[in-house]
Amino acid sequence: MAKIATLITNLFEDSEYSEPAKAFENAGHEVVTIEKSTGVEVTGKQGNAKVITDYGIDDVKPEDFDALFIPGGFSPDQLRADDRFVQFAKTFMDDKKPVFAICHGPQLLITAKTLEGRDATGYKSIKVDMENAGVKYVDKEVVVCQNQLVTSRTPDDIPAFNRESLKLLKK
Repeated sequence: MAKIATLITNLFEDSEYSEPAKAFENAGHEVVTIEKSTGVEVTGKQGNAKVITDYGIDDVKPEDFDALFIPGGFSPDQLRADDRFVQFAKTFMDDKKPVFAICHGPQLLITAKTLEGRDATGYKSIKVDMENAGVKYVDKEVVVCQNQLVTSRTPDDIPAFNRESLKLLKK
């Protein structure tokens, strides 16, 4: 089963973390949360989900994980201001490991400059940012690109996002 690195900080979209994390764990995968520091409590923007982070970014290496999960909300925009998170995400993309990004999650991948030439989707407010990064933006509930990258737009897309992410983890 896969060990999934999850980059998360305050103001993540509650359901975009909790529902995929539950689906991954129910399928036998390990979900590991990573923030700036170990043991920090982060809260979703709806206030419904609270997560105690497993590790700080300086305590982990991409090679220790099989896949990367980036929940949406305002979390990815905050994390992309920190080069450590950008480089962590870039390594997964460069190494062709599975990457799952929903809603605003692709913002971290934009900053990592890893989306050029890719088919992907995300929340409508980042469509222009994605296109400026060289993405072929597809307005669908889920887009799977090159058997590596799974992206979705909103909490309504979570069932499709989970389905395709779990399919990719089986390969």
